[in-house]
Amino acid sequence: MWKRKPLVAAGLVVALAAGGGVTALASHAEGVPASAPLVSAVPRPDHVVVVLFENKAYNQIMGSSQAPYFNSLASQGAKFTQSFARTHPSQPNYIALFSGTRQDVSDDSCPHSFPSEVNLGSQLIAAGLTFKGYSEGLPSTGYTGCSSGKYKRKHNPWVNFGNVPAASNVAFSTFPTDYTKLPTVSFVIPDMCSDMHDCSIGTGDTWLKSKLDAYAQWAKTHNSLLIVTFDEDNQSSVNQIATLFVGQRVKRGSYSEQINHYSVLRTIEDAYGLTPINNAATATPITDVWS
Repeated sequence: MWKRKPLVAAGLVVALAAGGGVTALASHAEGVPASAPLVSAVPRPDHVVVVLFENKAYNQIMGSSQAPYFNSLASQGAKFTQSFARTHPSQPNYIALFSGTRQDVSDDSCPHSFPSEVNLGSQLIAAGLTFKGYSEGLPSTGYTGCSSGKYKRKHNPWVNFGNVPAASNVAFSTFPTDYTKLPTVSFVIPDMCSDMHDCSIGTGDTWLKSKLDAYAQWAKTHNSLLIVTFDEDNQSSVNQIATLFVGQRVKRGSYSEQINHYSVLRTIEDAYGLTPINNAATATPITDVWS
């Protein structure tokens, strides 16, 4: 069973209004907030696996015949109907999800270097937990190049941080088949075709089913959590994306609270008793989906 821990939570998160364009969420300060005064609880899984896809709006995925597996997975867990990315283009969203701020990155340029800035990976390691990022097409462990075939560093945020060891930057081909061997938190990054960036929605849908359905089904009966989300939508001002949680302690259903990348980061941090960092400190953790 998952354990619940009383944790420091956040003040009200300011979000995007669906259909209403960019609101206060997009202009929320990217600096470090002063405090996080509320109290909440998130269950503690043995593992979290976060999978990111590319550049599709919520309505392009949810309810779409092009994404049958995504919709099947949504029916097996929690579907967030008001989930939003932070900005455009891709790279600052990945960095925001991983570190609670865009680190002043506003484009897809490469490389960037943040020698000591705190991030989810460094937090986990400092707490005696484990982190790995699994990138499809990564040519070698610890690879720092900007591009190799269909692999792009811009979608791999941890490689930018000097306090995340090279051994945590690995190829998706090494993703465990014995799921009890998973790190505490994993990020999974499909390549530029599998993530729907360069190929069709159907291609990404098939990839997710073939590569991770076995884990998704296992997570539903074990102490594990799968998070599937997108970096951004299709360049609209609304920036609404699909986000799904699937796992043993996830209550099935649709949830309408507004969430964003900082909410997801905050939820993971709360699960492991980590101090919320940067804008995650004022994001509201997701607490209503747990059984």
